[in-house]
Amino acid sequence: MQLEIKDLTKTYSNGVRALKGVTLTISQGMFGLLGPNGAGKSSLMRTIATLQEADSGSVRLSMPETDLNVLTQKDAVRRVLGYLPQEFGVYPRVTAETMLDHIATLKGIANSRERKDIVEGLLQKVNLYQVRKKNLGTYSGGMKQRFGIAQALIGNPRLIIVDEPTAGLDPAERNRFHNLLSEIGENTIVILSTHIVEDVTNLCSDMAIICLGEVVAAGNPNDLVTDLKGKIWQTFVEKSEIETYRKTHRVISTQLKGGKTRLHAYSDLPLADFEPVSPDLEDVYFAKITEKMDVVTV
Repeated sequence: MQLEIKDLTKTYSNGVRALKGVTLTISQGMFGLLGPNGAGKSSLMRTIATLQEADSGSVRLSMPETDLNVLTQKDAVRRVLGYLPQEFGVYPRVTAETMLDHIATLKGIANSRERKDIVEGLLQKVNLYQVRKKNLGTYSGGMKQRFGIAQALIGNPRLIIVDEPTAGLDPAERNRFHNLLSEIGENTIVILSTHIVEDVTNLCSDMAIICLGEVVAAGNPNDLVTDLKGKIWQTFVEKSEIETYRKTHRVISTQLKGGKTRLHAYSDLPLADFEPVSPDLEDVYFAKITEKMDVVTV
């Protein structure tokens, strides 16, 4: 299976150019889409999920049994799509079991026995079976997210989109959610849209970074990190010195550590008063984002 996105563009009525010629090839497994708020991630996800029109470009979903034009064959795409948006509401006085049964009916599963088996199986998969009779309004944030995944899995989708799924979750809930997504990604295409670098590090074998509506990096996370070896430098400075360093170095990130500020800079050559540091995916993210921002500012 493969999702091919070519030269996708979208400009809103207020003049905001959300997508500027986005081109990506996404294969079966977990694919991470990283970017800051306002980068265009949600616009891309909503377009793939058939919730908004694109201005131009193409999106094709290739499966063993058929190929679908995502932008024109919307009903057919929705039959093989599972979608967990960044924000979704629940009916607080309805139980998880009842709500999933209703959604399964809407998905076209008419046989009540089949629906019951599917709903019970999904509740087991997302570890909500013991609380299936409780109203959704009593669920924690993590439980609601797991319910969201359960509804997205109804009908055995071939393409699953999850938009900022771990924002606001505590560490234990995030770990459970990561394990669930990893299991799902073994047999389908899962697009994980997030601004949390650690989620992509832990889950994805392929990824892209999007900024200001454009793809600024794409590939295997380990390969992208390897490309930065020998180019990331670190020093510790006083907070008052940060702006001075920004004027003379390509500073990609700062972080408070033990009362001082840890500063990471990008350079092909050694920097005076800096020490080399092994890069990680966070360095890749900040290097690509700051590079794009600097180009736009100039």
